[in-house]
Amino acid sequence: MRRLTLIPLLMLLTACSGVAPVTRHAPASPITSPSSAADVDQTLLGRLYRQHQEWRGTPYRVGGQSRRGIDCSGFVQLTYRSRLGVALPRTTGQQATVGQPVQQSELATGDLVFFRIDGKTRHVGIYLEQNRFLHASKSSGVMISPLDSPYWQSAYWKSRRVL
Repeated sequence: MRRLTLIPLLMLLTACSGVAPVTRHAPASPITSPSSAADVDQTLLGRLYRQHQEWRGTPYRVGGQSRRGIDCSGFVQLTYRSRLGVALPRTTGQQATVGQPVQQSELATGDLVFFRIDGKTRHVGIYLEQNRFLHASKSSGVMISPLDSPYWQSAYWKSRRVL
């Protein structure tokens, strides 16, 4: 009986260990041909702020992927797929290998920002603008936080550009 209880847990852990490829899908509503990079950023930014409005306050739940509860990597995966038409891997560790590295000083809207909490727990969010990022936090659920706060600066690990 004990072995049967461990099987789903082991399946979850091993499913998170591989690296899935990034694939592009059609976004929820197509981006019209922008006339400049600033237009692209504004369109992308609008989609991310709409995602925040719809999910704000959704509680954090490990492994969750619904409005009843969602974890940070699940929220990032769902946001990229539904708002940007990009399929990302499921876990923070896998997401941390996708795209290209980007310096914190060069962050652009849509970049993934990664953190190490207490030296081991990994956390991920999506950079918005003006040192703010969108994420699912354990304390307050889906929210926007200042990247330059002492807490997040001390935990900052790296950033990746997927788009």
